[in-house]
Amino acid sequence: MSIVTKSIVNADAEARYLSPGELDRIKGFVTTGERRLRIAQTLTDSRERIVKQAGDQLFQKRPDVVSPGGNAYGEEMTATCLRDLDYYLRLVTYGVVAGDVTPIEEIGIVGVREMYNSLGTPIPAVAEGVRAMKSVAASLLSSEDASEAGSYFDYVIGAMQ
Repeated sequence: MSIVTKSIVNADAEARYLSPGELDRIKGFVTTGERRLRIAQTLTDSRERIVKQAGDQLFQKRPDVVSPGGNAYGEEMTATCLRDLDYYLRLVTYGVVAGDVTPIEEIGIVGVREMYNSLGTPIPAVAEGVRAMKSVAASLLSSEDASEAGSYFDYVIGAMQ
């Protein structure tokens, strides 16, 4: 939920107008909108590169994942692993656009640990893949934009720990 939606919902629940502080936060949100959209566009346009490079880094650091018996062993399972990384990258873009972690939380993080545990997927490896995506994405963004996007990658990583 964006700051705009949160502010309106909170004000309406109390049957009041938006406060000066809420209006200032909304102004800040609107002012940073172009930057957030630019970040999301860069991540979206570069998604194949980000996911592929992050996957390569993950498989290099964690060869057990792609070895016989590993969760990403074989073409089909490797593709599934990369699909999951792509999914988390998409969630990060939602968070960036919203300026809030709520879309990440509501769409894809709740129950992630339980799901991966039930599938026998090593959660630290998934988190390592997201860390690698953060690194690749940072190389494509300015330092300020990388910092903004990085907080959403960190949120996903934290939810897995």
